[in-house]
Amino acid sequence: MGRKLKEASTESELSVLEEANGHDLMPEKKKKDKKKKKKDKHGDGDGDGDLGEEMNRSSKKRKELGENGAEAEVITKKKKKNKKKHEGEAASEAIENGGNGADSVANGKEEEVRSGNVVVSGRNVKDPKYSPVESFADAKLPEQVLECCKGFTKPSPIQARAWPFLLDGRDFIGIAATGSGKTLAFGVPAVMHVLSKRKGKMAKGRRPLCLVLSPTRELAQQISDVLVGAGKASGVKSVCVYGGTPKEPQRASMKSGVDFVIGTPGRLKDLIEEGVCRLNEVAFVVLDEADRMLDMGFEPEVRSILSSTCSVRQTVMFSATWPLPVHQLAQEFMDPHPIKVVVGSEDLAANHDVMQIVEVLDDHSRDERLLTLLQKYHSSKSNRVLVFVLYKNEASRVERMLQARGWNAVSIHGDKKQHERTMALSLFKKGTCPLMIATDVAARGLDIPDVEVVINYSFPLTTEDYVHRIGRTGRAGNKGVAHTFFMKENKVPYEIL
Repeated sequence: MGRKLKEASTESELSVLEEANGHDLMPEKKKKDKKKKKKDKHGDGDGDGDLGEEMNRSSKKRKELGENGAEAEVITKKKKKNKKKHEGEAASEAIENGGNGADSVANGKEEEVRSGNVVVSGRNVKDPKYSPVESFADAKLPEQVLECCKGFTKPSPIQARAWPFLLDGRDFIGIAATGSGKTLAFGVPAVMHVLSKRKGKMAKGRRPLCLVLSPTRELAQQISDVLVGAGKASGVKSVCVYGGTPKEPQRASMKSGVDFVIGTPGRLKDLIEEGVCRLNEVAFVVLDEADRMLDMGFEPEVRSILSSTCSVRQTVMFSATWPLPVHQLAQEFMDPHPIKVVVGSEDLAANHDVMQIVEVLDDHSRDERLLTLLQKYHSSKSNRVLVFVLYKNEASRVERMLQARGWNAVSIHGDKKQHERTMALSLFKKGTCPLMIATDVAARGLDIPDVEVVINYSFPLTTEDYVHRIGRTGRAGNKGVAHTFFMKENKVPYEIL
């Protein structure tokens, strides 16, 4: 295997394996600086907006909106004007428990606390009031708010660390892998924020107080499902907005009055421009999968949406990694001294609970090899197996091929209508159809339980895609297998590198 890879391979393909696993497969002098590879016109887009917009959003990274324009000037002036105001008035934004987060920011010192694989940094993080929540009883929250946590024995590490800071009104950055419980890490404090502001009065026609931005429709819906459950017992109402579906039901929900808005940037911006969605009372904002959101080209929409919320707000960012564009966004829209909690590592790395197998073969052998692997890994036809491909038309072709060979399979990709994508994902999660073919639309953010095997039918384009694809298995301490096809046809001789 190592010999074949060294003899002939593309630098981008080897780079994926090198970076993901920490091994140098190619001498340093042979490597060249390169820009991130883009998907071709058939590549899948998994963002928001109508179906025709998806590929356009991910085809290129758009330049920061208003870099030299009026909008940037307004944002900069507003930022300077409200910097001291944000610190001085953050106490009034502290949630339920009356904590004074502003004092911790204004008068505290930068500290760091390490415990196991968790690192907490920021001002006054050693204050006893920010001690991790060891049990749900320690959280001292209303019973109806913790109703959504009854299925768990204790808070997850990110929840245990996040709740004390978020309930005290602090701006917060969370670096944690998907499946770590981060939705409830910000969801429970968000419910408390609404209850504190509404003071128990849930009048009709109310405007939203909390906003959650997500890069993909599926992740937005997943977050919505969790937050609907979290707020149900307390009367907190949510709406989920994303493209690929009619706007009218979303408009009607907004007009009837909601507390939470969960959405993807494109559709949410459309509703704001229509005047249907007004965020001027939103003082609790969450950016989930922030790195993915910016990577998909949503930075202009994100900036525009954030500028339409309260100037004095509590901002929360969750991200699997912490690249420079996300760091710059945090500096602009967050308090100068946010709390940062890292569970695991900020660096992109493959899950060590996943056994990785990379196999070199030619393109014409892939179908038969896939069938052989399914006989090996999916012989019972009851365990979950996820097959990743690169292109939308490829997903449909592999789905038809497997169905013709007697396999019960579904697919999910950007060309499918939203209700078809939702149905396929539901069948896979329930185990009704435990074999799914997917583009990278399913590679990140989705909490799919008990996926035992991931097969990369098509080699991913980037290190990030590879790591997140194989991260669909080996979750919650379980072991997993990732089997990747590596095409000879895509290799080039060393001499031309």
